Amino acid sequence: MEGVALRSFDEALRRLKEEHIRITPQRKAILEFLAHSNEHPTAETIYKSIEDKFPGMSVATVYNNLKLFTKIGLIREMNYGDASSRFDFFTELHYHAICRNCGQMTDFYYPGLEDVEMAAGKLTGYNIDSHRLEVYGLCPRCQTRIEK
Repeated sequence: MEGVALRSFDEALRRLKEEHIRITPQRKAILEFLAHSNEHPTAETIYKSIEDKFPGMSVATVYNNLKLFTKIGLIREMNYGDASSRFDFFTELHYHAICRNCGQMTDFYYPGLEDVEMAAGKLTGYNIDSHRLEVYGLCPRCQTRIEK
């Protein structure tokens, strides 16, 4: 299911209510972490960040909620082969710059790449329905460290 663009944590909570999904403290904490994170965190990162608030919560709770949020389009899961999936609160079409040194991801928007899907379909015969773009380099922080 293609994600609906969300602008805020409050909109995400409204969406859960519309879907008749109970808003538990754990769900709220997971969503809030995602909404305020620029890291594109893994499930493990989220778990470690909120486990102190919920001592009885398991990693499975985080995974199950992320799966639910992805299914209803609240977040987008980004798979990278064998590496752990990362999760993005912003579901609008956007791209990622990834640091080769520390792994930090930064969102950026670049209009007009939808034409790539049409061209790819014509060149390959595939029925193209999505794409993603990642560019790699050194983030500003790692550039500064290397220059020192």
